[in-house]
Amino acid sequence: MADPMIQLKDIRFAYEQSEEEKTQPLQYALDGVSFDVARGSFVAIVGSNGSGKSTIAKQMNALLLPTSGTVLVDGMDTAVVSQTAPWEIRKKVGMVFQNPDNQLVSSIVEDDVAFGPENIGIDPAEIRTRVHQALTLVGMYEHRKKGPHLLSGGQKQRIAIAGVIAMDPECVVFDEPTAMLDPKGRREIMGIIRMLHGQGRTIVLITHFMEEAAEADRIIIMEHGKLHADGTPAEIFSKEDLGVLGYPFAVRMARRLRKAGIDVPADIVTDEQLAEYLCRSK
Repeated sequence: MADPMIQLKDIRFAYEQSEEEKTQPLQYALDGVSFDVARGSFVAIVGSNGSGKSTIAKQMNALLLPTSGTVLVDGMDTAVVSQTAPWEIRKKVGMVFQNPDNQLVSSIVEDDVAFGPENIGIDPAEIRTRVHQALTLVGMYEHRKKGPHLLSGGQKQRIAIAGVIAMDPECVVFDEPTAMLDPKGRREIMGIIRMLHGQGRTIVLITHFMEEAAEADRIIIMEHGKLHADGTPAEIFSKEDLGVLGYPFAVRMARRLRKAGIDVPADIVTDEQLAEYLCRSK
């Protein structure tokens, strides 16, 4: 793959065992996982609970280090760089978590967004510019003087994203960022993710919503700590049985239309693509 942003090479990872568990064989949350993430791409990683997808996310910015194998971020070995300069990894790969309350650290919104840049020594004038730009991008500038505790869940998540964007990372990893939000909040966050990708940033989205995964360039399916499938949305959703993961609404509807004799292209995987096709076909 040309110009990889992130490379995982035969990664194995096991969480620390309790005293009771130490009598049992080591259980790997990730077991021999290898793939690259191309710079500027949009990759969705999906899988059932316990599949290892969130563990992979934390490997990508050195929150976790592999038990064996190698993770490279822009050519930097996370196991080596994290010992001396972990911020070098975090400046390249930002991370947004499922629960924004776990990521907000200040009592005022704009101070929270400034926290990351301050910690890597950015000039104060540049920090003010970054905070303004990041809050404007996520539509939260008017709330800059508020306390995060006064905001809705979706607004808090947008503030968390702004805090990451203020660090100006080349890649943003989203670990189920919409899992705790209502449908409106999910749409808003996905709109921001699309905007960030449109700016040229590399996006890795961990999700269990297949409608969200359908918007990516590429989908990776994890199963029991192993890479189970890897392909474009059209390739992945052409498979006959995705089990508990299911299919996006547009894919299910397109299949029903084809059964009814309407020649809907097989590469339609999002609601927007389906609506556009049906409008053109009138």
